Amino acid sequence: MEDNVFKQYLKSKQLFRRNREILRPSYIPDELPHRNQQISQLASVLVTALKGERPSNILIFGKTGTGKTASVKYLGNEIKKADSELNKVSYVYMNCEIVDTQYGVLQNIGNRLIDDFNERIPFTGWSTERVYNILRDKIDEEKKVFIIVLDEIDKLVYKSGDDVLYHLSKINDDLQNARVSLIGISNDLKFTEFLDPRVKSRLGEEKMVFPPYNAEQLKDILSQRAILAFDEGIVEDSVIPLCAALAAQEHGDARRALDLLRVAAEIAERGYDDKITEAHVYKAKNKIELDCVTETIKTLPTQSKLVLMSIMLNEEKGNGRLTTGDVYDTYRDLSHVVGVSILTQRRITDLISELDMLGIIHARVKSFGRGGRTKEIESSVPLLETKKVLEDDEMMQGLKNYRPKTQMTLI
Repeated sequence: MEDNVFKQYLKSKQLFRRNREILRPSYIPDELPHRNQQISQLASVLVTALKGERPSNILIFGKTGTGKTASVKYLGNEIKKADSELNKVSYVYMNCEIVDTQYGVLQNIGNRLIDDFNERIPFTGWSTERVYNILRDKIDEEKKVFIIVLDEIDKLVYKSGDDVLYHLSKINDDLQNARVSLIGISNDLKFTEFLDPRVKSRLGEEKMVFPPYNAEQLKDILSQRAILAFDEGIVEDSVIPLCAALAAQEHGDARRALDLLRVAAEIAERGYDDKITEAHVYKAKNKIELDCVTETIKTLPTQSKLVLMSIMLNEEKGNGRLTTGDVYDTYRDLSHVVGVSILTQRRITDLISELDMLGIIHARVKSFGRGGRTKEIESSVPLLETKKVLEDDEMMQGLKNYRPKTQMTLI
């Protein structure tokens, strides 16, 4: 191979014995540790489908990374195995974070059931009623039970309301042969408050809550995946307990624990190391946290980005103990440079509070008695990396050479 930018990396030692997807949350193992009770409870409800009858609708709650999606997908695989000869059940899984409109949900389910490409429901352009009628007719062609799983169902409700849930929860009234059962998965316990009472009672015939994992349970999950992903001796003994402990501190999130171990392995691989150590885990933790911050900053509105850039530029210049007034002065200058309308100082104070809530900055209210109150502001994120992310925004291109005025403190 000629000199190539990838050449040195292709020679590096491969730490992963098998597909690194094993350490991603989307991988469904043959056994899910510490979720037997929940899986058994779900199976006892869904077994009705294998007998040709409609199971109760189920709402599943639990924080991120508590095994809700994995358990439901695992049960989907088990139902398909049990139903391979009977052919009584159709299992449809959909993530409502991706498909989050009434039309999109009905179209997506309908197209899963339509084999002929020419007959498929278009991405847009038809009335919702027409799409619903086609879906209903398609479902009713066979005497089957359709189990429809709506993951992140709260995202659908907040974005598009509960109309589609109303249609799907009452679809059985319009069917002659088939039956439909719904499973909703959410990490927001409060989303049901936004539902129509009729939808709420139909949808929540059965409710389940998945508790967070503790450190010991996360250790078992990681050990199971590590055996599949790595050869013996690659992972130092202290690595899995450390990943489990760090993830358990943050609400017992199994996704977080798996990401820590996977990223630690990737960092070790890139460094040509033979083993995964605690040092790699701490580097992975910092990288993951920085990635989260980067993603948050990228999605900020332009005005919030300008406020954050004002704080970063002042800190870079050595202007410590920033007040709201200092930030506002710089913000006004930056707005002129990029050609954006200037908001009032009161609105900028609100944006500073929002950045504080996101954990990007730290703003303390300081009182001067009769002199009034202000906020003392400092960033909570790495200066250079944050500035670089902000400068990548097209709107901010003109700020690369901007320098804020030096402050003079009168004593």
